[in-house]
Amino acid sequence: MIFKETKLKGTYIIEIEKLEDERGFFARAWCKKEFENHNLISRLVQANVSFNKKMGTLRGMHYQLAPYKETKLVRCTRGAIYDVIIDLRPDSSTYGQWMGVELTSENYKMLYVPEDFAHGFQTLEDNTETTYQVSQFYAPGSERGIRYNDPGFGIKWPRNVQVISEKDKNCPDYSLLRK
Repeated sequence: MIFKETKLKGTYIIEIEKLEDERGFFARAWCKKEFENHNLISRLVQANVSFNKKMGTLRGMHYQLAPYKETKLVRCTRGAIYDVIIDLRPDSSTYGQWMGVELTSENYKMLYVPEDFAHGFQTLEDNTETTYQVSQFYAPGSERGIRYNDPGFGIKWPRNVQVISEKDKNCPDYSLLRK
């Protein structure tokens, strides 16, 4: 596995190392020991699948409060997504910054998202499926969301939003959550 730290400290794009032959390839997509060697959370308790029928579907920006803060390992298993995270760690040098990365079923990249990051994505193809492994059980009472087009962050989504839930569309701006 190849760990590449992004511009947001503590976040990584992880690429698989393919062992290829005439059959195709074999690669590790998860290794507790390698995550621990990079001082990353390696406790995973749940795996989730998100299937989205339409290109331009937007999900996010979600996070959970203590004591249910979660780390995520996100991978696109069918189709393609533009995966976005926002650093919500007040004492971080990259606090309030966001970044996006294209994850596809063909590039096999994964995004490691630490606790205290908001996360969301937009589908770039019809019939897109994403999996995430998470370090904490889902706790509805601790879930929070930030509006996907909050002007305080200025996220540049690659497509017009075609499908979004009422819940995600009506999330507040982050400045209102901090009051």
